[in-house]
Amino acid sequence: MQKTITESEIVLEGIDLLSFYGVRNENIELLRSAYPSVKLVARGSSIKAWGEPEALAHLEQIIQTMVQEVRHHGQLPSERVREILARLRNKETLPSIDRGPVLLRTVSGTLVSPRTEGQRLLAQAIETHDITFAIGPAGTGKTYIAVASAVKALKERHIRKIILTRPAVEAGESLGFLPGDLKEKVAPYLRPLYDSLEEMLSSEKLQQLLEQNVIEIAPLAYMRGRTLNDAFIILDEAQNATRLQMKMFLTRFGHHSKIVITGDLSQIDLPRPETSGLIHAVKLLEGVSGIAVVRLSETDIVRHPLVSEIVRLYEEDSQRNR
Repeated sequence: MQKTITESEIVLEGIDLLSFYGVRNENIELLRSAYPSVKLVARGSSIKAWGEPEALAHLEQIIQTMVQEVRHHGQLPSERVREILARLRNKETLPSIDRGPVLLRTVSGTLVSPRTEGQRLLAQAIETHDITFAIGPAGTGKTYIAVASAVKALKERHIRKIILTRPAVEAGESLGFLPGDLKEKVAPYLRPLYDSLEEMLSSEKLQQLLEQNVIEIAPLAYMRGRTLNDAFIILDEAQNATRLQMKMFLTRFGHHSKIVITGDLSQIDLPRPETSGLIHAVKLLEGVSGIAVVRLSETDIVRHPLVSEIVRLYEEDSQRNR
């Protein structure tokens, strides 16, 4: 049977074309890759396409969403286009045009705001809940959004202290055998948190806040026996916390504080993955008032586009081997 080929033309009006097309027409190239059966010609403010009616209807929907993004935000990162394409491919609802609030401005002047639907939901959950679990694969920005939210809360004086903690199990050795003082011992484990902080605060300011103990870095084992008031506490890599460690951590929660717990359930380094305190805590606490659970997926990955594909293939392999 001969396929029906139709023509469609979309005129781009009232938007910045450079933002729409992306650097070196990257956004248009993403559309071409997603719809190889459609011939797409983009010249100036006109986009013409030839293909089967169903494919053209999908393409028009995506282009209109991209136009709304540019009108609303004045920019259209390629990661956002990849997310739109992935959600349509997976038959999910398209992401909201509202990406959430600007959290803060980095040292280089870049505005930090959610870049995907999952990140928007995470930022919103952190703002409106006392305890938030952020679960998702590497590269989804869960730690970055948590740190940005903490720095914002500190700058706005909603809290007096930021506490960053993480279970130190990856190296398979005790902290006591590592050189240096406590901060030097745990620094390798908490490097991702340091990297985020250094983007949002000048080196001098970060060092000052560390010396004043306004920002505190501590391994999870050192949290026992404390009550944390007026603090923003982030537990990173929580999939490697045991059930007892997770219970101990959650019961440190004091007045006027927030807790964000991030983790990737595909990267559990415990000898017995089923003992992960993160898995147990989410099952036990999801649905409790004041506690949010936000699950991010490969559509929220904002690293190199290959990372999304790698995560997807590993997840499929994991499902087959269960």
